[in-house]
Amino acid sequence: MYTLGINAVYHDSAAALMRDGVVLAAAEDERFTHVKHAKRPVPFSAWQLPFDAIDYCLKAAGITLADVDHVAYSYDPSLFPGMPSGKPPATVSLPFDPARAKAQPNGSPWDPLFLTYVVNAKAQLLDGAPHHLRKRFAGVDRERGFEWHFVEHHLAHEASAFLASPFDAAAVLTMDGRGEGVTTSLGRFANGDYKRLTQVELPHSLGLLYEQVTDWLGFLHSSDEYKVMALASYGKPLYADAFREIVRYRGNGHYTVAEPQLIARFGPPRERGGPLEQRHFDIACSLQRVLEETVLELAHWLHQRTGLDKLCMAGGVALNCVMNSFIRDHGPFDDVWVQPAAGDAGTALGAALWIDYRQRADAAPDRKPARHWTMDHAYLGPEYGDEEIEAFLKWSKTPYTRLADIANQTAGLLADGHVIGWYQGRTEFGPRALGARSILASPVDPGMQAKLNEIKDREDFRPVAPVVLEEHAADWFVDGGRAPFMLFVFDVQPDKAARIPAVRHVDGTARVQTVNRAQHPLYYDLIAAFHARTGVPVLVNTSFNTRGEPMVNSPRDALESFWTSPLDALVIGPFLVRKPHATA
Repeated sequence: MYTLGINAVYHDSAAALMRDGVVLAAAEDERFTHVKHAKRPVPFSAWQLPFDAIDYCLKAAGITLADVDHVAYSYDPSLFPGMPSGKPPATVSLPFDPARAKAQPNGSPWDPLFLTYVVNAKAQLLDGAPHHLRKRFAGVDRERGFEWHFVEHHLAHEASAFLASPFDAAAVLTMDGRGEGVTTSLGRFANGDYKRLTQVELPHSLGLLYEQVTDWLGFLHSSDEYKVMALASYGKPLYADAFREIVRYRGNGHYTVAEPQLIARFGPPRERGGPLEQRHFDIACSLQRVLEETVLELAHWLHQRTGLDKLCMAGGVALNCVMNSFIRDHGPFDDVWVQPAAGDAGTALGAALWIDYRQRADAAPDRKPARHWTMDHAYLGPEYGDEEIEAFLKWSKTPYTRLADIANQTAGLLADGHVIGWYQGRTEFGPRALGARSILASPVDPGMQAKLNEIKDREDFRPVAPVVLEEHAADWFVDGGRAPFMLFVFDVQPDKAARIPAVRHVDGTARVQTVNRAQHPLYYDLIAAFHARTGVPVLVNTSFNTRGEPMVNSPRDALESFWTSPLDALVIGPFLVRKPHATA
């Protein structure tokens, strides 16, 4: 049984494909279209189905759309607030005038057009594939073809957590900007069953508040929230009481968010690209503090209600690694797991997981199907073989050499201070580069953070992250444990801080990725080889992209990014491409 999951609402459109309980492939559409977060200037453009990501998933499995049994779409239009009779509009009047269109409170004048896209998604899947992809989408029997499922947005987030986690039983917490009308869900997964305990509804949303402050600080909302998290470490929570007036925990797993009125409270917003003042740092810090306090209250209530000692999380707010670490360190749970594609891209995975699980439950004697898969790694995207890579290098007339020992020879370049584009294996699913599409460098050089920010044209306050061999994590980071998805921060061990200055943030922490050999053998061997040369089992790892671009996907993307940025060398498959100054 093949189940295809799709996200095509709001942002981060993506696809995921499963067969009988096992995830075969997953990818965000931005990796193919080069439109970051799949957000385009015209709103309805972002609602188009992720045809390229779907095509990749089908290709990875060696099937066509006609072979798919179930399609799960991570949004249920019948749950949209204020929907008359629970039914979305079948049509909209053209020409569409958003200035005159009706919108619910906290909605958008584009809502009628948005809902029309959603309810017609099945027809779009059958008929709307671009010409160059149409062959893989053809041949579906319209009467007896795949079964279509609308899956509630937050249920897709929840399933992406509890059905992907390593836990047999866990409390479940999902938080994002919004779903159909919900912003936060709390539930319990145990004995093969999921029970939702409560939800927080619009307009009360921690995610939307964080987005609003992101916009006020001069960054792109629904995109740059991680910059606000980084900014917070430079400030003090001097405005925490102001945010506590906005956000109030009400007990029983509920909170309220008042209209923030940011201009009235804090003055004119920062202009995009304008100077950063201390008050900007302090406002970011205050927001972060109150977010952590509120989510901690939710965690305590959830622990009390469920009696479980493990927590799994998803939703865009769960990409806040500083908050995750606060809950890990100060919360009531013994273990916290966060799904690596926690944002809306992960709802494609969650929708597929949920429908696959439910369909297999119908066939199971006790209605509790076996779980055949957990998310041990995020390498679920496209892969290009050595022959494909070499053919492109030859076609593009790029000088290259073939490495006899990829790990050792690349470790030599890194130990000599060179910055490397690293392109190996299957692309990561989710927003973090985890050693498949990464820029790597030595953490020993104190100036490496500034150098990398210059290479990537990033703000100078942005930290860079370390990857460490899993067995050495506790030696270099306080209470360093398994963290394969770079979603938690750890304090750098005091006696190691001077040895890895490039990855130590201003507050003494680092956003750590751990890796073991089973997850990515070549990546592991590279770090081990660097360790043998330098005594440091740590590398700097940041995403292989430049400002405003998604992470590279194809060999063409990698070459274009390499030649248009001041990287020293590119290790792509077994091949080394160098700029003249970078010697082995």
